Amino acid sequence: MNTQAPVSVIPEETPNPASNKFTVNRTLLSDAGRDYTTSQAAASSPLARELFLLNGVSGVYIGPNFVTVTLALGGNWWAVRPMVMQAIESFLQTGQSAVGDSETKSPPPPQNFSAIEVGIMQILENEIQPAVAMDGGYISFAGYDKGVVKVHLRGACHSCPSSLVTLKSGIENRLKQQFPEIQAVEAV
Repeated sequence: MNTQAPVSVIPEETPNPASNKFTVNRTLLSDAGRDYTTSQAAASSPLARELFLLNGVSGVYIGPNFVTVTLALGGNWWAVRPMVMQAIESFLQTGQSAVGDSETKSPPPPQNFSAIEVGIMQILENEIQPAVAMDGGYISFAGYDKGVVKVHLRGACHSCPSSLVTLKSGIENRLKQQFPEIQAVEAV
């Protein structure tokens, strides 16, 4: 007997008008999210492939319990949102994995991070990433050199018109509070 609750898909607008976040009552991933910016890149993800079949979809980000879908310029969320919700619900009812087995992330090679790099990663992971995830995005540390922190932005954050403001007013200011030697934060 299957006692798992029926699939629930809850749409949410994000600060990026081209992206919507769809929270689900299932675990999609247990590790870092996956960002698909083209239908070709989505070949290894059964869920992303399904979503790219919908007219106007230009990006899919799969997080731990949400999917962020981005529409091409001029896309109409009122027309597409119900189809995205149905596609996600139908896919999850099949019980398939959202990403292919070939996509299992292996742990990054160990690196010797400086104290400031470790501190930056802790702030990003513990303070900033939860807030970014609430908006359907993902941020990760990409590097630190000569006072400049480099980060990767994914999901709704990747093409968000307000991401520069978020980087400068939010993330950069928070990191500078802890580490005065930081001069800037840049998306790569």
